[in-house]
Amino acid sequence: MSFVRDERAAISTTLDEFGPDAPTLCEGWTTADLAAHLVLRERRPDAAGGIALSFLSGYTGSVQNRLKNGRSYAELVEFVRQGPPVWSPYRIPGIDKVVNSVELFVHHEDVRRARPGWEPRVLPPEAEESLWRQLKSGARLFLRKSPVGVLLRRTGGGEVTAGKTAPEVVVSGETGELILFAFGRGEHARVTFDGDEGAVRRLRETPLGM
Repeated sequence: MSFVRDERAAISTTLDEFGPDAPTLCEGWTTADLAAHLVLRERRPDAAGGIALSFLSGYTGSVQNRLKNGRSYAELVEFVRQGPPVWSPYRIPGIDKVVNSVELFVHHEDVRRARPGWEPRVLPPEAEESLWRQLKSGARLFLRKSPVGVLLRRTGGGEVTAGKTAPEVVVSGETGELILFAFGRGEHARVTFDGDEGAVRRLRETPLGM
């Protein structure tokens, strides 16, 4: 199985185990909200635009709430587990990998790390490499709001630069932790910072991610 398929199965199992009312790292969202969000991405392309475009967010939010309130939690999780419908371009393996590997990993950790006592998962080497490729290709987009130049340094080897200026801050950690940092989960990512104290502070105070 591919990493995206494994991670889809894993997040579905976690959602089942935690139930609909568990907290997540997505502000204001329970696990039911997050499940509805994942279903909307893959099954309601007419409403997905508001995920990235603020002027469409009202419609997206209303559709997400209708999904949450109009379906049982078990149905929503089953839709997540099944993945994109046959008519969706996300069904194409290459596209599914590109658009869903990081999405599913980050949201899985949004559920896991909202509870006390969490520990990072040990990812298999193929999962590490899949996420690292995604991070390398998307780092400039993920960190486009950074006020300073950033170098992401992976434990065990590998670096990628991002930001509009020469690197001022080095952020180090395992691949998954760097992904979470780049997606705005810095408070729950086990990374270290090296650089000018003021530059580090500005970076840590800036909302990152999509």
